[in-house]
Amino acid sequence: MNAVLRGISSMATRQLLAELLAAYEQRIGTAVAMESVGGVDAARRVQAGEAFDVVVLASDAIAKLEAAGHVLAGSKVDLVHSGVAVAVRAGAALPGLSSEEAVKQAVLAASTIGYSTGPSGVALARLFERWGIADQVAQRTVQAPPGVPVGSLVAKGEVALGFQQLSELMHLEGITVAGPLPPAIQITTTFSAGVCATSKQQEAVRRMLDFLASPDTVDAKRRQGMDPA
Repeated sequence: MNAVLRGISSMATRQLLAELLAAYEQRIGTAVAMESVGGVDAARRVQAGEAFDVVVLASDAIAKLEAAGHVLAGSKVDLVHSGVAVAVRAGAALPGLSSEEAVKQAVLAASTIGYSTGPSGVALARLFERWGIADQVAQRTVQAPPGVPVGSLVAKGEVALGFQQLSELMHLEGITVAGPLPPAIQITTTFSAGVCATSKQQEAVRRMLDFLASPDTVDAKRRQGMDPA
């Protein structure tokens, strides 16, 4: 049995990584202890020099860690593309999502709107600004704390209309996924992995990343609501 690798990821890839890393351990014998937290917290802990072997975050966050020397240069591997979906509480009327205008009207009609602290939340806030409704909906928007799924707030009735990566919504109870955002305004985040500069097992990490990006993982990625990168 090889030494255990230690990793950290954002919440969006938590389910996928659990499935793929279990398969990897069974196949190769290398275990990976992967901790999933809010992306901002994950990046901060890597920046602080905490001893991780691998980090999985949004591609731009990995690029920043690489530029700062916290991720080994040239080790970044794109894993999946993840789109945003919309959720309501189970039993609630489904909003129309067929067009950009339909989504805008659904947002304007919602009593509360929820989104994450991650890349999709930032992009959604920019979309509201482009639509000219940011001030109008500001008092009705709820930003989920880092590491807290937007869908959990929807399930509890704290948010009427929730936006987050499909992978983070599809496994939650108490909500209905109304569908993805339409192509014109779809928010796609690429999630990537990198070898941490603190790793003492860099070659083992590279082998694991080769597996995570391999054709053998395509079906699992699609099952978890993502597309292979």
